[in-house]
Amino acid sequence: MSQAAPRAREASAGATVLPLVPGDGTETLVVRQQAEITRLRELASQLERALESRIVVEQAKGILSVRLDCSVEQAFELLRRGARSHRIRLHDLAAEVVVTRAVPPRLTSVMNGSWSRRTS
Repeated sequence: MSQAAPRAREASAGATVLPLVPGDGTETLVVRQQAEITRLRELASQLERALESRIVVEQAKGILSVRLDCSVEQAFELLRRGARSHRIRLHDLAAEVVVTRAVPPRLTSVMNGSWSRRTS
């Protein structure tokens, strides 16, 4: 291959692949790209966990809404208050509701006289 020939070669997918040439700075680029790939994988994992948690919370809101004859907004507020007053994660309390399909004692303990059922 002559020096006039381009350094790039075509990859099977059609992308241009540049060979690593010591001292031309591509090593730094590869290290940065690997760090970015690692960061993006971690972000994807975090987003998957957040979505799974959100699904559990939505299921718990629906269960409580039916069990307590209240709106989903009221069900969420009850979950939020219950989690805060018992110092547990909202997701954990929601998971308890989903597994038992009942209103856990941690929630009944925060239901006071101000708790109002759906009026519609």
